[in-house]
Amino acid sequence: MAAFGSVFLPKMAMTTFENNQWSKAELVSAESIQLHPGAHVLHYSSTCFEGLKAFRHADGSIHVFRMDQNINRFAQSSELLALPAIDKEQVSQMILDSVAAFASDVPEPPGSLYIRPTHIGTEAAIGKAAAPSIASMLYILLSPVGDYFTGGVKALRLLLEENGMRCAPHMGMIKSGGNYASALGPTMKAKAEVQADQILFCPNGDVQETGAANFLLIDGNEIITKALDSSFLHGVTRSSVLTLAADLGMTVTERDITVTELLERAAKPGVEAALSGTAAVLTSVGTFIHNGEDIKVGSGEPGPVVEKLRKALNDIQWGNAPDTHNWLTKIA
Repeated sequence: MAAFGSVFLPKMAMTTFENNQWSKAELVSAESIQLHPGAHVLHYSSTCFEGLKAFRHADGSIHVFRMDQNINRFAQSSELLALPAIDKEQVSQMILDSVAAFASDVPEPPGSLYIRPTHIGTEAAIGKAAAPSIASMLYILLSPVGDYFTGGVKALRLLLEENGMRCAPHMGMIKSGGNYASALGPTMKAKAEVQADQILFCPNGDVQETGAANFLLIDGNEIITKALDSSFLHGVTRSSVLTLAADLGMTVTERDITVTELLERAAKPGVEAALSGTAAVLTSVGTFIHNGEDIKVGSGEPGPVVEKLRKALNDIQWGNAPDTHNWLTKIA
């Protein structure tokens, strides 16, 4: 298939907020957006989005994974950006209706249908640098995707960055484009200079997240990750993996972890590390780059525990294992 997220279905569900109310949602052309050049989003980044997936099961049925959690986070992001409050029930129906309309386009495993709800401020008012947009647009973009790892799963190289942050601390839990943009420059520099795949931001030695994924450390039967706070994104995949780890009898520890502790644990045989996110699911980390030195994580190769957790999650998504947590919403 084409590069992940580069192919889009021809229509999308859309609604607009004007005069203090949301319009009736419609299925419109995916190329139908018109914006005034003074739109608030183009100048003051009043935008947030979500990423979730629909999966085809062996019986042909289509199921959306953890839609409620993504919609709750979407609502939270909109509120924290002072965008008009979304109607959760309307957004849920927009997702279900748009996926149902293109059910035949949902790929077979290991592919899926990537769903991108997006909310942008549309008021034409360039004098509102310190005031919110009173008008907005919300749409649901659909993209059939294949396996994120077209060349096979490889252990990633992460540069440990102790001086910079992914974004402003009060913006971390918002899924907004500006946060990704702020991490792009340092990440490109790290790729060019030390051949890193990503930067693991560790301001003042506090291990947080990369530019686009949460971080997990696995030491024996324990899985360790930073406790939720406002400085980083509360990943739905992160939450799912931790739940499945507990189901498998692992000890789940959510707490702060320092770079010093991270490197000490990485030197132990059998230790694994991983990044979690909707697109990549769960990806092994094989090397940390710290103070110009490459430091292997355990064996330096993709680890068996990461693979076990990834498979456990995929099996639920694809209908190969019972959905005991009621994470799937079936498309009627």
